[in-house]
Amino acid sequence: MNDTQMLKKNLYDLLTSQKLAVLSTNDKGQSYANLVAFVATEDMKELLFATARTTRKYGYLSDNSHVAMLIDSRSHHEADFHEAVAATAIGIAKEIKGSEKDSLLSLYLNKHPHLVDFVNAPSCALIRVNVSSYYFVSRFQNVVRIDIR
Repeated sequence: MNDTQMLKKNLYDLLTSQKLAVLSTNDKGQSYANLVAFVATEDMKELLFATARTTRKYGYLSDNSHVAMLIDSRSHHEADFHEAVAATAIGIAKEIKGSEKDSLLSLYLNKHPHLVDFVNAPSCALIRVNVSSYYFVSRFQNVVRIDIR
């Protein structure tokens, strides 16, 4: 396995092992961050999360679809400085509607079955982030950009 393949495998392992991400949105120049339950598609080109349409994050996404999502493996121990990894996904977010929502909703619920009532509520939106790139960080300061598209 070459270095690029190993890097993508490490990124995939991180995305599949973690259940929560930090979503960063923007409102007229002011950043805003939230924890969201997410899932990645197998090709890592898309990240999905759900939110109520009444939330601040949904409003911000409606005005500015550019987002960043941070996924990390920290355990809140000193070893994190050497062992934890993180990835920041950069992309464009958009609500998924229609028949496409049904197939992606099953992917989301495979990872988060406890959220079935929440995501099936009429007030809930399933959001897709089309990822353009990831910034993968290991050993606290080793940063590599991975272009997905």
